[in-house]
Amino acid sequence: MSDQAGPDAASPAPSDNGWRPSSLQLERAAYRRQRTLRSGLIAGISTVVLLALVVVGIGSTPGWPRVRATFFDFDRGLEALPVVAQGLWLNIRVMLVCAVLIVLLGLTLAIMRTLRGPIFFPLRMFAAAYTDVFRGLPLLLVIFLLGFGVPALQLRGLPNQAVIWGGAALVLTYSSYVAEVFRAGIESIHPSQRAAARSLGLSHRQTLRFVVLPQAVRRVLPPLLNDFVSLQKDSGLIAVLGVIDAIRAAQLETAEDFNFTPYVVAGLLFVALTIPLTRLTDWVARRQGWYGGGGGVV
Repeated sequence: MSDQAGPDAASPAPSDNGWRPSSLQLERAAYRRQRTLRSGLIAGISTVVLLALVVVGIGSTPGWPRVRATFFDFDRGLEALPVVAQGLWLNIRVMLVCAVLIVLLGLTLAIMRTLRGPIFFPLRMFAAAYTDVFRGLPLLLVIFLLGFGVPALQLRGLPNQAVIWGGAALVLTYSSYVAEVFRAGIESIHPSQRAAARSLGLSHRQTLRFVVLPQAVRRVLPPLLNDFVSLQKDSGLIAVLGVIDAIRAAQLETAEDFNFTPYVVAGLLFVALTIPLTRLTDWVARRQGWYGGGGGVV
């Protein structure tokens, strides 16, 4: 009887622990790679075709030359870019400072809203009234009230800078939304977590700090990042107070020759500022399972 034949040369080499994938698993992996390549190719071709149709369709319209000269003048955009970018730096600074204050104030309101016991009823009532009022008021109205109304009082000790009161309006309005996001995260923690922490000898403050808040913040991180994406855009509303930010700078540039390309430049800068945080939000959401198992990049 002949010797037993050795392993097939085409079969995969075993790993260090002796395991090697079966032929069925290799076929499935090859099929998945083929499907991924095919899907990517179809997506690329369809995108190119759609963009070509849009470009040809828009470019063939009778009014396109005037639209291009008024909104998409490349030379005018380059001329306005330094001025608009300098104004955008103010928007970035306002957004960063307001984001820190919004997180602190929103978290404080959320903790006040979740305190238990009759002795904390005034704090809970204040937090509830605060969130109800500032979520109901339009942001632009709050900016007008603080930016124009408070300086008109000429109260001693209060600043008169419009950018400060515009930022204060952003903080007051956005903290009401962020407070509800934090409160949802805190109340999503199962009561057994608190009971287990208290049974180990932790005080209420220690339970909140070391057990509840870390889990709550982790759960609500995607909606928090979405709020900060909106804050990036709404920081441009302070332009109504006369602050020279990106939008106001674009308005002043447009007033020189009534060419609206500076507005387009400001919009592109805001989009370029917002997209990275938006993609970060999507990435965090996918890591936490918010988009399900089949969530893609877009």
